[in-house]
Amino acid sequence: MLLYMSKAIQEGASMSLHSVSVAGVVVREDGRVLVIRRADNGAWEAPGGVLELDERPEDGACREVLEETGIKVNAVRLSGVYKNMARGIVALVFLCRPIGGEERTSAESADVQWFTREEVQARMLEAYSIRVLDALDSDTPQVRAHDGHRLID
Repeated sequence: MLLYMSKAIQEGASMSLHSVSVAGVVVREDGRVLVIRRADNGAWEAPGGVLELDERPEDGACREVLEETGIKVNAVRLSGVYKNMARGIVALVFLCRPIGGEERTSAESADVQWFTREEVQARMLEAYSIRVLDALDSDTPQVRAHDGHRLID
């Protein structure tokens, strides 16, 4: 792969770089979903962040949930793959179950709450609420694209 990339660069080919992120849709027994209010933009989202080079995607999702919320989780399954077409970010989202910890905020989360399905639909941008709804509604991973706010067909 490195040889191919070097040759492409030498030949002047443009390269498109993508970032890979992970997120956890954490669902309690009562059906409520763990969400954060992002500290940087105030948006409500499932907790997540950049996948580190040396970790498996499901481990990264569990790490990000713990870092941002104080809740320890197990990843159950991949629930979807989402690409932010405007920013070149590919997100791998996992359905997770809580196994311990206590809610707390972090440098990345201004608030941590457990939303109902209705609150997810009413308070989250479409591009991020669909991640939660897909995890709740489908047993097979969904693949979707969005512009940072709305889904793209």
